[in-house]
Amino acid sequence: MLSAIGIAGMDRLIQHNVLAMSGRAVEAAGDVNTLLLDKTGTITLGNRQAVEFIAMNGVSEGELADAAQLSSLSDETPEGRSIVVLAKSKYSLRGRELSSHEAHFIPFTAQTRMSGVDIDGRSIRKGAVDAIAQFINTQGGVEPAEMKETVERIARSGGTPLAVADCSRALGIIHLKDIVKGGMKERFDQLRRMGIKTVMITGDNPLTATAIAREAGVDDFLAEARPEDKMALIRREQTEGKLVAMTGDGTNDAPALAQADVGVAMNTGTMAAKEAGNMVDLDSNPTKLIEIVEIGKQLLMTRGALTTFSIANDVAKYFAIIPAMFSTLYMLAGAKSGPLAALNVMRLATPESAILSAVIFNALIIVALIPLALRGIKYRPMGAAAVLRRNLWIYGFGGIIIPFIGIKIIDLIITAIGLA
Repeated sequence: MLSAIGIAGMDRLIQHNVLAMSGRAVEAAGDVNTLLLDKTGTITLGNRQAVEFIAMNGVSEGELADAAQLSSLSDETPEGRSIVVLAKSKYSLRGRELSSHEAHFIPFTAQTRMSGVDIDGRSIRKGAVDAIAQFINTQGGVEPAEMKETVERIARSGGTPLAVADCSRALGIIHLKDIVKGGMKERFDQLRRMGIKTVMITGDNPLTATAIAREAGVDDFLAEARPEDKMALIRREQTEGKLVAMTGDGTNDAPALAQADVGVAMNTGTMAAKEAGNMVDLDSNPTKLIEIVEIGKQLLMTRGALTTFSIANDVAKYFAIIPAMFSTLYMLAGAKSGPLAALNVMRLATPESAILSAVIFNALIIVALIPLALRGIKYRPMGAAAVLRRNLWIYGFGGIIIPFIGIKIIDLIITAIGLA
């Protein structure tokens, strides 16, 4: 029956378009305390678009747009493509023919948090503001004071600022805008009522992360997060005895998905993320964890209910079996006195009929409980104490009463037809 409960849990997940790699993952989901969610593509739509170029003093918007476009020509992300499109549509800039130039593109990495191009003696970079500020300093330049003010203004609005620099010179800021998926706040409220803490993971600066976290309704956030920061957060939660679930879709999320007790990879994510997680959400809906947790809790409640019933059922059956074991001392049917005669509370006909009735009842009750194991106990949000009381009253008390009635009926039948 335990195997049937696990398989049934995995089947219910499939009905919600979630593939689980093991029944243990489903069971762990029922006890999750903390949920970590990657922001981009998980909480937000994930297709951040460039909406504005904000140049620094002494820099024209056209110069900023041209540099931003050059640094994004090899960037295939939605953000990179939107920068090229904005430069083309707003400033009539066309992508350059670079075959006659010595251009070396610098890819984005989670460590450097910036990308760009080296061309014609220029080193153009775009990326996280602090990373670009550090790059400017290494080139002998100084970050302008107005850049910090611009970054804070964009961040407070919930946008993402990308800084652009040409060697030691800060050119300006690209304003990227993302949209929080609909219904997120309500879903996170539901997770909170289930006792699950939600933490948003993002590479954005703390001001942007604060605005997005407030709009989405998460409990906490980790800003400017690198892959090792995600791992450290998960391990810290696990050290405190908590079970952690992680949802993500990127290659950078793969180590955290593997470390988490429940790793839910988005179907739209990378192959590395899918292989690292122990579940894949085919709908790529991060709040699907609500259904996953409910199914996990249903699995645990079903297992607890059937375990309670089984223990009570075994206790009741012993009132038929134990007296029969001492049949050489007292005949169950005929004994009128003695300590063991009092145990024959069912008044079974003979020791043979008592043993046979218990065996037949045991075989029948297992078959009868399999549909309950497959269907599962209906999930209701309640505390562990309430679940225990309910199990004791319904399945504990029922597990004692049903064997008494069932074994007695079987004893009457097999006695009547002369089997014992």
